[in-house]
Amino acid sequence: MGHVWRSSFNPDAWKPALAAAGVIPVPAKGQEHAFAREHGMHALRHFYASVLLDAGESVKALAEYLGHSDPGLTLRVYAHLMPTSQERTRKAVASVYHPSRRPGTAR
Repeated sequence: MGHVWRSSFNPDAWKPALAAAGVIPVPAKGQEHAFAREHGMHALRHFYASVLLDAGESVKALAEYLGHSDPGLTLRVYAHLMPTSQERTRKAVASVYHPSRRPGTAR
């Protein structure tokens, strides 16, 4: 199995699936699907990245998964999607004072 190439995946699989689902219009016979970056493979890539960040995946790991050579690039592109650490911080401090609130312990 090889790579999935955007240049063939978008017109051959992704766009027809979006049209079949009613997300984008079906093109006229002999015409290509209308171009819209927000409906292309790039949107799927951003969705993938946002799901991983929301689940707590590290920027370094995400950079590797996305093929970025520099995690700094990944951070600049996706920083706005990273969940806030405030709730995680509150839970960590609370677990010090209330051991029963530590993740994985019964209440």
